[in-house]
Parts: sequence; structure tokens; C-alpha cells
Amino acid sequence: MTLQELTAAFAEQYAQRPIPADGPIDTSHIDTTPDTDEFDAVWQQVIAETRARGNDFHLPLSVAYARRLCDAYPQADRELVLVATLLHDTGWAHVDEDRIISEGFRGDWRKSDIRFEHELQGCEVAKRVLPGLGYSDEFIAKVTAIIDGHDTRQEAHSIEDALMRDADRSWRFDRVGIALASGWFGQTPDYYTDRLEEEIIPELITEAAIAMAHADLKRSRDLLKTAVLR
Repeated sequence: MTLQELTAAFAEQYAQRPIPADGPIDTSHIDTTPDTDEFDAVWQQVIAETRARGNDFHLPLSVAYARRLCDAYPQADRELVLVATLLHDTGWAHVDEDRIISEGFRGDWRKSDIRFEHELQGCEVAKRVLPGLGYSDEFIAKVTAIIDGHDTRQEAHSIEDALMRDADRSWRFDRVGIALASGWFGQTPDYYTDRLEEEIIPELITEAAIAMAHADLKRSRDLLKTAVLR
């Protein structure tokens, strides 16, 4: 099936939006999510890539949220979601660092060339590291199909793609994500958290991600006193 056909089939299969959860929704603070060594072999292959653009915070946090989303949607291929989430932004390490902030987080940032470039480079990282760890060509193709377009495609094409997209956005509502991303966008925490509520929550695809986002956003706003410091 073509990407367009996959996207249409997914939209038909999951016509109700946000997509209702079939499993438990954990809205406790993400710090309570226990770490595992399940994918340490993959992590060890991309240490250099984690040092770019705050990935050493963004990627582990996104994977933690992806684990919770997989619990809420047990029908998804858990391994595919977690590996794709782990690798999705590794491409930032292989683009012009000076352009990451100036183009990737300014103006019409979703359509900037640097966004497309980091997706393509992320696919190259996946194709470089996964074969040696025993992953099949079919699995790697599914991973790269999710990475390619995760910022620039308008629609998800599978439940795994949807969960990865929501995990990628979910970390922004945690205090760590707010601290980093508000700096990238050159915005104060109060302004940025307002943007999260007005712009990012409506983009979330799943019921679970929306519930987690609202819980995290309230905790972060209370902690950062954004009602006062504005």
C-alpha cells in the first residue's frame, strides 16, 4: 500500500478522535515511570546523536511517554513504537547546528528545510544502527516510515505512527520540556504553556496523550507559577 492508502485506511479504522484508549491511562508524573534496559543496545549506538539539540533529555522522556501510550493502546506494536521514538530525532545531530534554532524553531518552522533534513538524517541513523542489532529489513522500513515525516506530514498512517507523534509532543508538557522548548522558541514559560494548551493539545491524536498533557500542564504551571509570572 502507498503512504496515502495507509493514511486513509488508518483514518477509517480509527475514525473517532481522539482515539479512545483500550488500556490504562497513567497521568502521574513521568518521573514515576520505571526505566528498563530493554533497548540499551540501541541507546549505546546513538550516544553521539543524543548530544544534539537537547536530545539527551528529549529522547528518554519521549520514550517514557511512549511506554505509557503503548500501555493505553495494547493493540500497537510496542517495540516498533519505542524504537521509532528512541530514534526519531537523532537526525538533528547530522544537520547544520547553526540552522537548528534559526530555522527549525522560528517562523513557519514546520515547513522549514531543516525539519525535512533532520527526518531524512534520522532515517539514515536507523538504517545504520538497527541491522547490526538484529532487526529485520521489514522492521527497519517500518521505523523509517514513521521517522520520515514525523514533523512535516500532517496525518499519521498507523497507530504506531500516531503513538510516536503523541509521545514526541507529550514531553513538552513536563517541566523539562517547557524549560528547553521555551528557550528554543524564545518565549517565556507563561507564554509557552499557553501555546501548549491552545496549539499542541489540539494536535494530539489519542485520548491518553490528551489526558497526560492536561495533568502535566497543570503540574508544570503550578510549579512555575505561570499564573503570576506573566
